[in-house]
Amino acid sequence: MKFRRPTSSTSVVLVVQNLPVPFDRRVWLEATTLREAGYNVTCVCPKAKGFDLSYEVFEGIEIHRYSLPIEASGPLGFVAEFIWCFIRTTMKVSRIAIESGIDILHVCNPPETYFPLGWVIRAFGRKFLFDHHDLSPEMFDAKLDAAQLAENSQATNPGDPRQLNWKNRVLRRGLLWCERMTFAAANVVITTNESHKSVATGRGKKREEDVVIVRSGPDLERLAPTEPEPHWRQDSKFMVVYLGEICEQDGVDHLIRAIKHIQDHHLLHNIRCVLVGGGPHQPVVKQYAEELGLGDVCHFTGRVSDELLCEILSSADIGVDPDPLTPWSDQSTMNKIMEYMFFELPIVSYALTEAKVSAGDAALFVEPNNEEALADGIVELLYDPDRRRDMGKIGRGRIENELSWEHSKPHLLRAYRQLANQ
Repeated sequence: MKFRRPTSSTSVVLVVQNLPVPFDRRVWLEATTLREAGYNVTCVCPKAKGFDLSYEVFEGIEIHRYSLPIEASGPLGFVAEFIWCFIRTTMKVSRIAIESGIDILHVCNPPETYFPLGWVIRAFGRKFLFDHHDLSPEMFDAKLDAAQLAENSQATNPGDPRQLNWKNRVLRRGLLWCERMTFAAANVVITTNESHKSVATGRGKKREEDVVIVRSGPDLERLAPTEPEPHWRQDSKFMVVYLGEICEQDGVDHLIRAIKHIQDHHLLHNIRCVLVGGGPHQPVVKQYAEELGLGDVCHFTGRVSDELLCEILSSADIGVDPDPLTPWSDQSTMNKIMEYMFFELPIVSYALTEAKVSAGDAALFVEPNNEEALADGIVELLYDPDRRRDMGKIGRGRIENELSWEHSKPHLLRAYRQLANQ
């Protein structure tokens, strides 16, 4: 295959499998930042509801999408999906390479299955950048732990690989191997926080100078608070919100049980919980809320537009991050926390390492995995409007002064300058 060098600006192909663009906010902010800096950017991603065009140009960026013929379920389903996505992505990237040329291949995880493309790109003298969003082995453990708990399995030490059956041990070793190969193939790694960087320099064996932290943060120009819309509360005095894709490991069932505890033990019934986001586990959690008698209290919106998102977050009293403590969640920066802070929402969260780094005094941290403590924290803030207001201002200040995407742009561009110098 002949890789034609672009005749003008540096050509970047940005590959993401987890979500389509521009729905994936971090990836789209990266793409638009690079375009503004003079790079010629093309994205390759799967299709999804509302993002079903095979090709379009949006905000000056070419987007190539492919169909997903299956809805992955279970380990074998995900393996099949990974193989399909790899084949379709390879076809798209090869066509772009032949027709337009590629200087830099920028690949986001999960999964870490695109390292063969990285080695091919490097063989032709081009550069490979690994965008390290998630800890796939730890996420695999967290998903299994969540599934076991849902089946009332007695997991004595969640996250301990020794508890896995032989099939899951093989899959976990495969994830670790793919991660190692991806780190090895990458010229430069960008990652979201210090915890992830330690993984890259530790088990990934990358040099310190080849790993650049590019934190996720909201774009102050794309989102804007609005006037509260009372219809989101209906007749309730208080409104709490959850934002994010709903997967097994995200702990949204913890929030549902916390709301139940608030009603049964705190006798607080004038509360409404709005859950914003889709995800494979959303129908299960929605049904669970109905089984607990919370069908009228918990409202599931599915994925929403930016306009509706701004409206909902501007109308809420509290943002909740119910991610239970696992090795995955403890080391992950959750985008929902940043967006709560942007909208001056005080946060209730389990006490997780990176959540503390992000939110600081903008959050009330409670004992991990204790749903009653989560409920108590929500009630404590609901009955203290002055504290809520002060926490909201602290959070907004942290976003404006430290954590917005504007502060991450220079680090992304520095990583690209490092690529040019290698």
